[in-house]
Amino acid sequence: MPEPIRAEDVIDLLLAEQILEPQEPITPEADLFALGLDSMALMQLMLQIEVRFGINISPAELSRDHFATAAALAGFLNRKRAA
Repeated sequence: MPEPIRAEDVIDLLLAEQILEPQEPITPEADLFALGLDSMALMQLMLQIEVRFGINISPAELSRDHFATAAALAGFLNRKRAA
């Protein structure tokens, strides 16, 4: 079984793929939408999640709650992976 996805893994993905370019460090509980996560960045993030973690996200699963913070997204991805 793969290692759980951590909030830090999500933050690393956001920064490494330049999906977000915040002025200050991203914390696990930082509001990703306030940091600039918009519809275009969200699509890029979904593609990179598939590449890095092998998890497909359907359009029906696109909810603000799932993508609100790095911690929330990590939790969502771990639940999807376990299902």
